[in-house]
Amino acid sequence: MKPSSRRRAEITGILSVKTFSGFASGKVHIVGLPESVFATLIPMIDDLAELKATLHVLWRLSQQRGKVRCVSYQDLASDEVLLSGLGERPVETLRSALQRAVERGSLLRAESPDDAGRRALYFANSPRGRAAVESVAQGEELHPVESAERPNIFSLYEQNIGLLTPLITDELREAEDVYPADWIEQAFREAVSLNKRSWRYIRAILERWRTEGKDDESPGRSGAAERRRYLEWKYGRE
Repeated sequence: MKPSSRRRAEITGILSVKTFSGFASGKVHIVGLPESVFATLIPMIDDLAELKATLHVLWRLSQQRGKVRCVSYQDLASDEVLLSGLGERPVETLRSALQRAVERGSLLRAESPDDAGRRALYFANSPRGRAAVESVAQGEELHPVESAERPNIFSLYEQNIGLLTPLITDELREAEDVYPADWIEQAFREAVSLNKRSWRYIRAILERWRTEGKDDESPGRSGAAERRRYLEWKYGRE
């Protein structure tokens, strides 16, 4: 007996499943997401397109710098990576998926004026995102969003210290809101140069810069050993 057309389609679908070659070895970029994304949000999402769109937006936001982090609908609708996983009508599916995400409360939507009229912007439903949406509602102009070409604080931690824990993740997220990105990156470099690979030590550097001022004209230019002695004196030993 020959298999029915539907059965043949199912078999073909199984045989044509796209496969993943695995995570690359060596240093990789790490995306920091709140624990509640995996513990609370993902289990309640019952639509695959909504799940893909939500995670994609959160990933895009994690790659940005600055207090205001958002992604426009136009950027999402032209993202080939995102659209490639949304079926035969990707743009229509994307629009529906974003609407579901907003209704669920994982994403926030606001309209901001631009040269072409008004554009839809999407934010994470976080304190920062809610404050930005409120600013848009009051007619305030949003500051431009900067792409994160340098590693974010989570990547720096993973690459230089070790695996993230929920407690460390919360502390890193708070530090990212308080300190400039270049301060954070430089503090990691200072700690690594002294072989003080701990967040406690890096946080002490940042706190000292905030209270006493950051002086890039530090002594120790004559050599690495002298600079090391200066840094150990300035930041103390663990």
